[in-house]
Amino acid sequence: MTEQASLPLLKIKALSKSFSGNKIIDDVTFEVHPSEVIGVIGRSGAGKSTLLRCLNMLETPDGGHIWLGNEEIGFFGKDRKPVKQRTLARQRASMAMVFQHFNLWPHRSVLQNIIEGPVQVLGISQKAATEKAMTLLTRMGLAEKAADFPVQLSGGQQQRVSIARALAMEPRVILFDEPTSALDPESVGEVLAVISELAGTGTTMIVVTHEMRFALQVCSRLLLMDNGKLVGETTPNEIWTQADNAEIRHFMALSGVTAEDLL
Repeated sequence: MTEQASLPLLKIKALSKSFSGNKIIDDVTFEVHPSEVIGVIGRSGAGKSTLLRCLNMLETPDGGHIWLGNEEIGFFGKDRKPVKQRTLARQRASMAMVFQHFNLWPHRSVLQNIIEGPVQVLGISQKAATEKAMTLLTRMGLAEKAADFPVQLSGGQQQRVSIARALAMEPRVILFDEPTSALDPESVGEVLAVISELAGTGTTMIVVTHEMRFALQVCSRLLLMDNGKLVGETTPNEIWTQADNAEIRHFMALSGVTAEDLL
């Protein structure tokens, strides 16, 4: 690993977020290196989705810092003033989000959904954005669906369009918020195959997931959240060998996963 590659791409320090006096994210600190796939696991309500929404500034953190490369996300200066909306849009594009329920515009075609961000945020010409979108749709096996509207697609197809939309922004990191939880079993496999392919090409990703076997197979590291805190961190190969991974092993066992799933 080169010195440059060993430097973290994303740094999160002492991040916190509360709603109505309830602390949902509590002093969370971790780093993500280029080409890593970080799996964020934990029970429902542990704060996983809120963590991603804070990273992308869809929720404004109450405290802490997020750096993407050398740039702090959402704030600037010693007094940490909020950045302008145009700057925030660019920063969000650098950490594209794939949502649980797709979040596609229902009144726009598949192609229009994908090219909107590159044209409006990145300033790419419509022709170039369209060519890029069609390349991505072909990669997703959906080129023939370009003129269709989201309602005409299955859940798995809509999620693959969402992934294509994220990739069209050429992000440095992709955030996946439980991307398979709203899908039928067949579609789950289709979407997980796409994420696995992205992992194989070195795409840096943070994936909130309940698919534990998938997490073991694809993720570089696993972060366990509970009550808004990071309570465990390990790699898939170290879960079963390190004594201090008891909490993660317990969560895996509750999910029906054992050491044999690594074989």
